[in-house]
Amino acid sequence: GRSACYNLRPSLGWCAGGVKNVLSGFPCESGLIVSKARLKRSLSLPHMVLYGLGTTIGAGIYALVGELAGIAGYFAPLSFLLASLMAALTAMSFAELSGRFPRAAGAALYVQEGFSAPRLAALTGMLVIMAGLVSSAALINGFVGYLNQFVDIGRLPAIILLAVLLGGVAAWGISTSVALAATITVIEISGLLIVIGVSVFNLPADVRLSMLLPTFTWSHWHPVFAGSLLAFYAFIGFEDMVDVAEEVKDVKRSLPKAILITLGITTLLYMAIMVTAVLAVPPERLALAEAPLAFLYQHFTGRDAVLISIIGLLAIINGALIQMIMASRVMYGLSSRGQLPAVLGFVHPKTHTPVVATLVVTGVVLFLALIGHLSILAESTSFIMLGVFSMVNLALLHIKRRSPETVVSIRFPVAIPFLGFVVSFGFLLLTLFRSF
Repeated sequence: GRSACYNLRPSLGWCAGGVKNVLSGFPCESGLIVSKARLKRSLSLPHMVLYGLGTTIGAGIYALVGELAGIAGYFAPLSFLLASLMAALTAMSFAELSGRFPRAAGAALYVQEGFSAPRLAALTGMLVIMAGLVSSAALINGFVGYLNQFVDIGRLPAIILLAVLLGGVAAWGISTSVALAATITVIEISGLLIVIGVSVFNLPADVRLSMLLPTFTWSHWHPVFAGSLLAFYAFIGFEDMVDVAEEVKDVKRSLPKAILITLGITTLLYMAIMVTAVLAVPPERLALAEAPLAFLYQHFTGRDAVLISIIGLLAIINGALIQMIMASRVMYGLSSRGQLPAVLGFVHPKTHTPVVATLVVTGVVLFLALIGHLSILAESTSFIMLGVFSMVNLALLHIKRRSPETVVSIRFPVAIPFLGFVVSFGFLLLTLFRSF
């Protein structure tokens, strides 16, 4: 009846009035059918950590090292550390919220729970989806550009092939998708470790760690703060982890832990790569390199950096795949609460994935990638996410004020979301100010 349709809405689909769903459903009023299929809980804590590392450690780090060295010089590692502390504030808010509300749609759900404002929640969800779609399209364009350096293939067939391939992987099953993303993530991290190892073994004999420590003067701390503004964006990505909450085993414990572990590992890797890079090569020289990590590898080994370039390509693919998975799950989550058409919440009984939402995501990403000229939209992705971070931190403040003693898997002091809001909104204003 109607109550059954409402309660099981996460997997609503459509059929002719009163006709039984031939897949696995049963009839409901007004042509609505309810599929028995649900998202499958198959992701463990290690899976989620690798998923988080895949969405956080992207191709950007392969270029960011040089830019950061140009801004902060020998103090670049400290900029990374400061940025990680600022990102940790919002990451902790997401960790607590993922334990309180372990369901799909992530940020949109948290805003709804915090403000009881369905329209604001729907807007938040659509912003997250838009950021994911634009980011995926931009990454696919970037991949095709790099691919042409290795293989002579037309832009149109390459974009179509890659978009369809990634969409197919995302629709095949969450275990398959995350397994592929995890494999590429391990390769990405291996590439970073190779560069770290090469740099460590070629450190100058007179290297001094004291060069990395600023004095208590504004001339030293100004580049540190300026570098942290840039480095902050290297940590964005952890927020995508909450969008697969309904596919995580022991979600109230595993997901918050995975978010915090991901941020910790990312910080250690970024610090290690930055420390060894600026100690091995003067920062001003590193800043001139178009591909700084490939430059380090080639400079010290005397070999062509094809391996590092290929790993960078894989990082781009990984980023696009994870963004497509994220966008489809947010669509599914919004559909489950009636904020998007019910058909987007249909879960295939065999793959246990939101296939209709995944098809829509693939089609939009393909369209955006074919249009090209996405540089302005791609730059706006970080701006959008800072706005989302600000609202999520405020939402947690409201929730903690209403339910301060609620038993959750992990809980932080009220100062955490407050400072998270201050940092996120501050970065938002700075980004807006710089655009004018």
